[in-house]
Amino acid sequence: MTTQTETLPTTACATCPAFNSAQLRKLGINTEDWDYVVALAGNPNTGKSTVFNALTGLRQHVGNWPGKTVARAEGGFRYDDANYKLVDLPGTYSLLSTSVDEEIARDFILFGQPDVTIVVVDATRLERNLNLCLQILEITDRVVVALNLMDEANRHGLKVDERHLMRQLGVPVVPMVARRGEGIPELLNAVRQVVRGEFAVRPHRIQYRDSQIENAVHNLAAQLDARFPGLPNARWVALRLLEGDESIERALTEGTLGDLQRGEAIKSQNERMTMGVVGYGD
Repeated sequence: MTTQTETLPTTACATCPAFNSAQLRKLGINTEDWDYVVALAGNPNTGKSTVFNALTGLRQHVGNWPGKTVARAEGGFRYDDANYKLVDLPGTYSLLSTSVDEEIARDFILFGQPDVTIVVVDATRLERNLNLCLQILEITDRVVVALNLMDEANRHGLKVDERHLMRQLGVPVVPMVARRGEGIPELLNAVRQVVRGEFAVRPHRIQYRDSQIENAVHNLAAQLDARFPGLPNARWVALRLLEGDESIERALTEGTLGDLQRGEAIKSQNERMTMGVVGYGD
């Protein structure tokens, strides 16, 4: 696979979804000159950083999330005549906001609404890793699963049926060995298919058999929609409230949930960076 350095265009695609996302700027992400914003999520020790490095090469920038001491890594790549900004989210086991890392990942996926979220999972520990994957699918249907460490799975005699997993999850699943570059072209193609609507995603969503639970979720979600018009995925927020998510409760009482939803533009100290991109498939 060959790469080449490209210079970003000077004007942004005003009609691309990323450029209608003032909330991304609120979260510290500069969307100028990028056609799409891609989030990279996953448990620790899944090879997420290896995937990030494989996609972005040396074209990376490291700063902090606004108001946090947690580091934020960004990079860029070009594929099939489009420029992608890749944001590496903190490695987490869930989005239940029991830590700052989880809160950052949750807010970025829920309120930032990236064009695609790549979820890196360890093929040898699917049961553990799919917990985060299913939580992300509750928030967004624009997901690609990077099934990494397939060589380790084979070495341990584990056979993963990625086609069956794709049918069950309803989103693309790409087998990979990221440290050897295996699966990177397929991952890029899957991302392109999702952002362009060429893959008909049907994400797995949990439906509760108990009608009282479903009714409670439905009614609370309706109240949230009325109070915060345009709130992304009010159902997911309702579920978190019913489960006693203190950070969501605090955001409601302090009004910060509304601030995030409106995406008030706050210029990040890191916004005006200049970056090349790694080119694929040009």
